[in-house]
Amino acid sequence: MVRIGCSGWSYAHWRGVLCPEKGSTASWLQLYAQRFDTVEVNATFYRLPTRVSVERWASRTPESFCFAVKASRYLTHVRRLTGLDEGLRRLEERIGPLRSTSKLGPLLWQLDGRFHRDQTRLAAALERLPEGRHAVEFRHDSWFVDDVYELLRTHRVALVVADRAPAGPTPWVPTCDWAYIRFHSGRGRNGVYTRSQINESCGRLAAFGGDVYAYFNNDWEAFAVKNAEQLRDALEVVPDGARSQRAPGSVRRRWRRTPSLR
Repeated sequence: MVRIGCSGWSYAHWRGVLCPEKGSTASWLQLYAQRFDTVEVNATFYRLPTRVSVERWASRTPESFCFAVKASRYLTHVRRLTGLDEGLRRLEERIGPLRSTSKLGPLLWQLDGRFHRDQTRLAAALERLPEGRHAVEFRHDSWFVDDVYELLRTHRVALVVADRAPAGPTPWVPTCDWAYIRFHSGRGRNGVYTRSQINESCGRLAAFGGDVYAYFNNDWEAFAVKNAEQLRDALEVVPDGARSQRAPGSVRRRWRRTPSLR
């Protein structure tokens, strides 16, 4: 399974690209879901949505659609992974409609760039995580060591591969049988991903072989939409509702012998 999408679905500069030039934004999620089969919800990092809002997300997307949800910064940046019980309870209550409709993908845990390695704290947090898939994005270099990778493997948690130009991507170290990729900024003009970068990513994902969740959040000038579709087309991933009429939940993936961007 390969799912490729964007970080969010409601950006003013997407008008005329993915959404109408004028009018209400109420239908934007449905329009997005016609082109992609997954989205990374970043808004939950800043403020938890109401349960009613999440119910609308679930009702306005196809049966096979998937939401990756970013955990609250209160848990990752303020509490720094301590005292998670109440925060996790509130998060689970709000996103419950996604879980009950099988539309909940991985939970993304992005740590503060000033948060240095603390394996004891990380281990305690991983023990308390709810069921499902979880991915951790470290932003301080001290975390990228073998002991941390082994801890993630023990709990079957994915190490997020985050690409942040001009710096290179964080290490691609498999810690479970699925991968979570975040494309923050490409090497092209204003952060667009170039053809060569798309081809490089295509080859890496094809070689991985496991389930993949990949999201573009280089949203300037709607680059995220363009680049996500380029990578999806290069991998020949056909999401439900976008380019085929197939049974709900099915995703076709074909690898060309030499992955390339057409």
